[in-house]
Amino acid sequence: MSQPRAREKATDACPVIESLEQIGSQWRLAVLHELQDGEQRFNELKRSTGANARTLSRVLDDLGETGFVERRMEEEAPIATYYSLTQKGESLEPVFDEIECWASRWLEFEDA
Repeated sequence: MSQPRAREKATDACPVIESLEQIGSQWRLAVLHELQDGEQRFNELKRSTGANARTLSRVLDDLGETGFVERRMEEEAPIATYYSLTQKGESLEPVFDEIECWASRWLEFEDA
């Protein structure tokens, strides 16, 4: 009897697991959260997330490939690359709001 129920639970969890595989890494979440406030340059994201350049570049490429982030190049001096959320990325705003509500209720933050 427990096997069908276990399969049913695994089937129900698949969209959650798939979602977390796309957005669930520490750096992906940090970048997606930072971009909720609007378009940012690479160095701004690097500074605000604390990621090193190599990691941030990889994460931005991954998020671009999965359709969460778009990249815009400005050719005029100084040359700059800007990143912003796509509609798919913007749709995560209520998710981040809920996580923040949950965290403020259930996680205790210590002063540094």
